[in-house]
Amino acid sequence: MSSPGIRVAWADAVLDSFERMAVTRWNQRAALVADISMCLVFVGLALVRRDAHLLAAVPTWIAGLLTFSLVEYGFHRWLFHGPEHAMERGHRRHHQDPAAIASLPFFLPPVFLLVLAALFTEVMPLTHAWLFTGGIAAGYLAYGQCHDWMHRTRFQHPIARRWAAHHHIHHHHPDHNFGVTSPLWDLVFGTYYVSKAVRRR
Repeated sequence: MSSPGIRVAWADAVLDSFERMAVTRWNQRAALVADISMCLVFVGLALVRRDAHLLAAVPTWIAGLLTFSLVEYGFHRWLFHGPEHAMERGHRRHHQDPAAIASLPFFLPPVFLLVLAALFTEVMPLTHAWLFTGGIAAGYLAYGQCHDWMHRTRFQHPIARRWAAHHHIHHHHPDHNFGVTSPLWDLVFGTYYVSKAVRRR
């Protein structure tokens, strides 16, 4: 039987390899393909079955999207800005160099989504489980793309600039604005940044 020290060293070696993979261009491209594919696969599987009425299917997909936005907020606030570990280190590097490449290893989100879909089939009909998972997959895809756009694009439209500014503020005030795609959960949990001038008023 292996000792605890060997088991920890093995886990550290795996996490280190994940960290190295996360900053490569090929992994970023593979992740984009995998993320888009997962969105299409889950929604496609649900549509092929044709046993969910549109009035139920659309809210189920939207519920998955909203669920991911809460997961996005929670991971960012309590995991990426939590105790030191591989994900926290990667996120700290992102704060130091916001334009640098950083994506989860391309195979991890699909694995998590497949596990989630299997769990959801235990508590809801199969088609709705796939639609709900498809909404989560779409939320994850939107998160990754929006985050990339915010750091690589100079938006001209005032609404887009204000949307991107919400995240840029987080880089100067890391205890605020944890939502990337939306400020919804920052407003709910009281972490939405309000300037001192506005607070004084």
